[in-house]
Formats: sequence, C-alpha cells, structure tokens
Amino acid sequence: MSGSRGLAGSGDSGGSAARPDRLVRRLVRLYAGLVLYGASLALMVRADLGLGPWDVFHQGVSGHTGLTIGTVVIITGAAVLLLWIPLRERPGLGTVSNVIVVGLAMDATLALMPEPAVLAVRAPLLVGAVVLNGVATGLYITARFGPGPRDGLMTGLHRVTGRSVRLVRTGIEVAALATGFLLGGTVGAGTVLYALAIGPLSQFFLRIFGTPAGGTDDGQDGSGDDPADRPRGRRRRRAILRP
Repeated sequence: MSGSRGLAGSGDSGGSAARPDRLVRRLVRLYAGLVLYGASLALMVRADLGLGPWDVFHQGVSGHTGLTIGTVVIITGAAVLLLWIPLRERPGLGTVSNVIVVGLAMDATLALMPEPAVLAVRAPLLVGAVVLNGVATGLYITARFGPGPRDGLMTGLHRVTGRSVRLVRTGIEVAALATGFLLGGTVGAGTVLYALAIGPLSQFFLRIFGTPAGGTDDGQDGSGDDPADRPRGRRRRRAILRP
C-alpha cells in the first residue's frame, strides 16, 4: 500500500513538472495559429478572387486611407475590443495577441509574396488559403487563451440581446461585408468559398487538434478534463470560428 502511495505521489510531481511544458505547447499553438491566420488572409488578398467579410471591410478601408491592410486589421481589432467594455467581456492573452499578430503577419506575407498574374495560379492559391485559414483557426482556438476581438463582440451581443449566435454573427458579417463592398473591397468567388467552407474546415481542424492535454494552466478552464463540460466546450468552439 505504501508503495502505491509513493507511485501516486511521484505521478503528481511529474504532472506538476509537466505543467510549464503544457503552457509552452499552448503558447506555440496560439502564436503559430495567429501567424498562419494572418498569412492565410494575405494569400487570399494575393489570389484577388474575393475575401472574407471582415477582410473586404479591411481592404476597403485600406484603399481609402492609404494604410496597409494589416494596419487596418490591427486598428479595427483594437476598436472592436473597446466595444467589449460595455458588453463586459473579458479579454485573454489570445485576444490581445490577435489584435497585433494577425495584422503584422498579414503585412509581412504580402511584402514577401508577389501577386500572381494568371488564374491557374490564383485559383489554387485561394483554395489553399481557405484551408490554411481553417488550420490556423483550429490551432488558435484549441490553445484556449481567449477569443479574438470580433468573436468576443459576437458572443457579448449574443449574451446581451438574447439573439442566437448564428443570427448575431450573420448580422455582424453582413454589415462588415456591405460596408467593405461600398468602400471598394474585393467581393467574388473567394467570398462565397470562404463563407461556405470555413465553418466545416474549422470544425474539422478543431477535432484534429483537440484540446491540449491537461486543460489550461491559467485556471480559466477545466473543461478539458471534465466530461460534463465537454459538450459545452464543443458548442463554444463550433460557434467561434474566427480569431
């Protein structure tokens, strides 16, 4: 019996020692996801076949202000984050990082990659960008460091208004798309492809990456280990598909 207790104690110590390693893996997952997310948005811009709703808006504002599209992404993210205050949403490390990293990665990718001229290159580039966006979404969300600013706005409005997440998300993205289109943002086949594919792709990669073993290290969730919390966690991840 004493031997069994000794083994259990050793296991606990090993688990405690492993917690920093889990935190490092989650941080790597978070920032890899954000960098890839920004890169995927830049690839969609280079494909020039249509962007997702928010990026139609970002591109439209960029065209009228002379700011880079990545800078507009950062400014818009910060502005949306301010809207969290009356909604009483709580940002996490992932929220703040999202505001900065996605825009920087987007501008860096655009600076490094020339714009392809032929459709035979642009069409596969678009498809690859949408798939990469789904991969990045899976990485970012399963790191579990808090939602992106736009998703926090969506969930906050859902909570305050009582409207469904789907209705709130649709309303926000239609407004962003319409405004961006009026400002000259690119709407096209890529817009339709993104709208149809990103939900299933994100859900697929959320299942592939899953929740990091052991839950979070910041004390903000235990749903990774509690079977009773898993359905709620799955519903939340299905609802939040954009950083």
